Amino acid sequence: MSIDYQSLAVKGVQALSPYQPGKPIDELARELGLNPDNIIKLASNENPLGPSPKALAAVRAGLDELCRYPDGNGFELKQALAARFGVEASQITLGNGSNDVLEVITRCFADQESEVVFSQYAFAVYPLVTQAIAATGVSVPARGYGHDLDAMAAAITDRTKLVFVANPNNPTGTVHGAEAVEAFLERIPARVLVVLDEAYCEYLQGDGYVDGVALLEHYPNLIVTRTFSKAWGLASLRVGYSISSAEIANVLNRVRQPFNVNNLALTAAAAVLDDEAYLQRSRDVNAEGMKQLETAFDEMGLSYIPSAGNFIAVDVGEQALDINQSLLEQGVIVRPIAGYGMPRHLRVSIGLPEENDRFIESLARALDKRQSSESGQGA
Repeated sequence: MSIDYQSLAVKGVQALSPYQPGKPIDELARELGLNPDNIIKLASNENPLGPSPKALAAVRAGLDELCRYPDGNGFELKQALAARFGVEASQITLGNGSNDVLEVITRCFADQESEVVFSQYAFAVYPLVTQAIAATGVSVPARGYGHDLDAMAAAITDRTKLVFVANPNNPTGTVHGAEAVEAFLERIPARVLVVLDEAYCEYLQGDGYVDGVALLEHYPNLIVTRTFSKAWGLASLRVGYSISSAEIANVLNRVRQPFNVNNLALTAAAAVLDDEAYLQRSRDVNAEGMKQLETAFDEMGLSYIPSAGNFIAVDVGEQALDINQSLLEQGVIVRPIAGYGMPRHLRVSIGLPEENDRFIESLARALDKRQSSESGQGA
């Protein structure tokens, strides 16, 4: 007897599509027969500098202990985070990347009777984890590709349990300042938890930007999530965290998997927090690279969404998938974001100057190829 095993899955999971990450270099090399050494990846918002020397030293020092389970409570990393942000270790929940924490939060506080509010064009994990538990996702139309905080507050009902706010937002790079975020939080009922996803917050520089951790004292229903995958350069090790009230953290740690963060990740993350020079260099390279790409887009006549992250979404027209394929054939990996409802855009991570130049040159060739093809069709 043939059994449809998909039908045996729980209701929310049946309709899910797997999350699509950025294409790996080795995969593209296999598909197109390219030399992997000649491929650049600007698809996953990774730090182009490579890991911090302090993180590398910590990982090497921990290799002899691979036979041991990690510290399930992450004592050293929690102490380092608590000291950096002026919070108690009891307020911190560690995760296998911040995605892990986002899922734990959703599982802890929402169920099939709940609604979860998020923005159109927001991080794909929010609707994914919501649907997985068969909760009802409420996608609020964006304003200028960013979160419409007023509309999100108005979308809250008696069934709402969680609101996800990405600041800066992925994949659009839009950001709200401190005044807007605080005004939003003032409108949210205390029974509704607000998850402020600050995965890219380390790239924010200057006045007016919100520091979610500083708001925790005034808004006990706030959870701030962050990651070591972006500015801190530890994407491969998968370590993220949330900071909340100790009461909320206590709930999250009941569901968090034991040993969900491996020992190398714990030690590397604790070490990199002490590398301010690395963090500042990451910011500087990102700011310079952003200007490099914006200038090129302006010269090409392409519109883009001003970004506060380490990536930028550029409108390349209705043939975005063809443009992306041309880039792949040239050994340049970026991220199509049609799955986010943005079929005309490509999201490009900021790379090193020479990587940005390579992308710009390849994009120009791809656009010329498209224009030549369109001219030929019209002849």
